[in-house]
Amino acid sequence: MSYNVLIVDDSPIVRKVMEKTLRLSRTDLGEVSQAGNGQEALDLLSDHWVDIVFADINMPEMDGIEMVERMSQNGSLKTVPVVIVSTERSVTRIEELRAKGIRAYLNKPFTPEEIKTVIDEVLGGRP
Repeated sequence: MSYNVLIVDDSPIVRKVMEKTLRLSRTDLGEVSQAGNGQEALDLLSDHWVDIVFADINMPEMDGIEMVERMSQNGSLKTVPVVIVSTERSVTRIEELRAKGIRAYLNKPFTPEEIKTVIDEVLGGRP
């Protein structure tokens, strides 16, 4: 069985790099969807099942934090794990995000091995 993944970042280049890195991670991928901000992600999540979301923090229209908050208030979305992918390295900020429900934090730039480790940890290695 494969994982459906949603990549949320306002930069199309970052989304492409992230998708390529996901594919290089040797993770069994199903559908890989992309959104340019939190609102686009929520719209997509209302129609598509995903196993894991990788999201940036700073985006126009709706940032990653508000997206996580909205997902946590939605019965069908609150169990979808969110991994924040950001250049921000503030320990306080990361702790705040974990308190809001993110499952992991991945610093940019990242390697295929790091992304595989995060997926295995967050999804428990389930097929």
